[in-house]
Amino acid sequence: MTTLGPSLGALLRGQRHAAGMTLEELADGAGVSARAIGDIERGRSRGPQAGTMEAIAAALGLAEAERTELLAAARAGRRRLKDPAPGLCGLPPDIPDFVGRLPETRWLTRTADSVDRRQIAVVSGAPGLGKSALAVHAAWQMTERCVDGCFFIDLRGLDAEPAPSHYVLLRLLKALGVRTRDIPADTDERQSLYRTLMRDKRALVVLDNAAHEAQVRPLLPGAGAGTVWVTSRRALTGIEHARRLQLEPLSAASATGMLGAIIGTRDEGVPTHVDDTALSEIAEQCGHLPLALRIAGNRLLSRPAWSARELADRLAAEELRLDRLTAGDLHIQSAFTLSHAQLTPELKLLFRRLALVPGPDFGSALGAALTGLPLHRTERLLDELVELGLLIPAMGDRAAFHDLIRLYATKRLHDEESAEDIRSARCRMNDWLLDTARVAGQWFEPARGGSSDTSGASAGPDSRQAAREWLEDEAENWFTAFRQAAREGRHRTVVDVADSLYWFSHWWLFWGHWPEVFALAYAAAQELGDPHMQAAQLNHLASSLQLCLGDSAGSELRALQAETLARQTGNKSQQGWALVHAAHAVATGGRLEEALSYADQAAELFEDVDDRAGRLQALLGTAHDLLALDRPHEALDRLRHVLALVTDPHSAPDRHLADYIEANTLRALGMTHARLGDWAQATSAYRRALAAGPGVPIPNLQGLTLLGLAQALLHQQDFAQARTVLAEARDLFAAAGNVAKAAEAEELLNS
Repeated sequence: MTTLGPSLGALLRGQRHAAGMTLEELADGAGVSARAIGDIERGRSRGPQAGTMEAIAAALGLAEAERTELLAAARAGRRRLKDPAPGLCGLPPDIPDFVGRLPETRWLTRTADSVDRRQIAVVSGAPGLGKSALAVHAAWQMTERCVDGCFFIDLRGLDAEPAPSHYVLLRLLKALGVRTRDIPADTDERQSLYRTLMRDKRALVVLDNAAHEAQVRPLLPGAGAGTVWVTSRRALTGIEHARRLQLEPLSAASATGMLGAIIGTRDEGVPTHVDDTALSEIAEQCGHLPLALRIAGNRLLSRPAWSARELADRLAAEELRLDRLTAGDLHIQSAFTLSHAQLTPELKLLFRRLALVPGPDFGSALGAALTGLPLHRTERLLDELVELGLLIPAMGDRAAFHDLIRLYATKRLHDEESAEDIRSARCRMNDWLLDTARVAGQWFEPARGGSSDTSGASAGPDSRQAAREWLEDEAENWFTAFRQAAREGRHRTVVDVADSLYWFSHWWLFWGHWPEVFALAYAAAQELGDPHMQAAQLNHLASSLQLCLGDSAGSELRALQAETLARQTGNKSQQGWALVHAAHAVATGGRLEEALSYADQAAELFEDVDDRAGRLQALLGTAHDLLALDRPHEALDRLRHVLALVTDPHSAPDRHLADYIEANTLRALGMTHARLGDWAQATSAYRRALAAGPGVPIPNLQGLTLLGLAQALLHQQDFAQARTVLAEARDLFAAAGNVAKAAEAEELLNS
């Protein structure tokens, strides 16, 4: 019978006691941590590295026989640990037709570059993005660098009962070569042994398909030089000190390339003609999602008679696309259903109702309108859907659907809710969008002085900046609701919303849809049979056609229609505004004398009804016409007259309108002095215009003023100041969407 010697732990403890050394003294002498020595003595570290044991033996001052006995016990432990169960936790096969993801692969493999501390990387994203495939593909490129092995384990995060950490630790310890009878029964002890064994290993551990942070934390090896990759549909934001990769769909080129690689050759290696256009369409219909692309490619492989064009045509029908993205046991819907099954009832409600949003993204307030849930609750739910990968982050705190997941949410909506419930939810959403648009638009009305009337509406933006951001962020959503209201014959709502947005349209001139907004409002006013309302909306339409689209002919036509209607009803104020718009339109077309006549008539009409703002705008228009007629001295006199009126309390309009008119008049004064070659006076006028402008800080108008100031500074050879001003002008034009003027400012900057 063979007599077994003492265990390594017991042997070391006895030798340390014989040497009269404390744990800390031995640690100091050997240059090994006290924790590491303690783990050896307690049996948690049964096969420490040879260098570690050599240092401990030297610090103990052992005789040769004792030293040999200690090192032999350590070698025996290492031999036992290096006898792994065959094939346990091995890497799955690499994918032979893996395409794209080169930056992501490099990002992952770089996590193994550190030799002094363990690197943790979390790869997260929506269902079907190929997180596991990426991790496996990258892991195969790590096998030579990870000399102590690459371990892969599926945590079954989408199962009804994900793999418990206790069981996973058992699998990992077996893969590391620990015999089953030597594996502790207690989870904490398993975790301690696992971390001890992994401390000195150059190994990669891939924890695939994680459910949540609590499942992952016990499986992180702790201190050491190895690498851990975690894949999950959740972002796992609670895992500390981790690098993060939020996976996105493939690029268009990679998606098409993946389809081509899957199809390869058909009919026993005979090259098949590939319709690149059809493949691009299929890739788009799959949303560039790797799982969907895999399914589509497999369908083509299994249907030799089909062409790529036939499959593209079959997938074109959105209502059938999810059902048709099926190949064998691969179903794109199944991938989404696994995530959907994990949702609480409230999350399911929000998820499916968000499918009603017409635009590309949404915020929590819109979710609250759709579900009737409190805003603070919807904020948390929206974050949870993003965390789960069912929504993707958009700009700011907004979120969006992947195209195929939107189709899935739509299917769930129609499967789980009645037509009446869906109609009711859509109506609530549209009402909220239109109410909020009306409230937001009021922040830009000069007469309101940067405030808004929220009576009769849900809570809206609480500042002009917030109102602007909301109107721009929700543009596709509120505009769709506005169109729907017009189709449904909600004429008063259409007119009210359009009226409230008129001044905001000057802030966002280059949106492109303002003529349609005011055309629909004019049609609604016609249905209401109110001629005064019709004239006002025709004037809004005329203004938007000129300012937004540069359509002078269309603007003149609508302005003259408004003038006729206003004259017939005796509405001199609207008649005057119609002539102002007509003057602008014909002046743009070069009919300057006619423009001057229209503007003069408008000024008289406004004076008759004491419309101070209208009169000043008309007089300002005549100054522009005089300047265009190359009569700068007359223009100068007219502008000085307007400045006198706008600054006199007896003739000035409301303060905020006065600020707007004064800023525009001073800008025109700068232009006139520039025409006369008086650059110092031009500079002064432009600076005064900027000082007067903050009351109505319309970005495009501020940009035009700054551009004029820069040109005046350049003529005075003040190049440094001119560059500063041009940079500010460029940024304002960019914010306003005025691409042409932004480019002009950039060109001057670079000249």
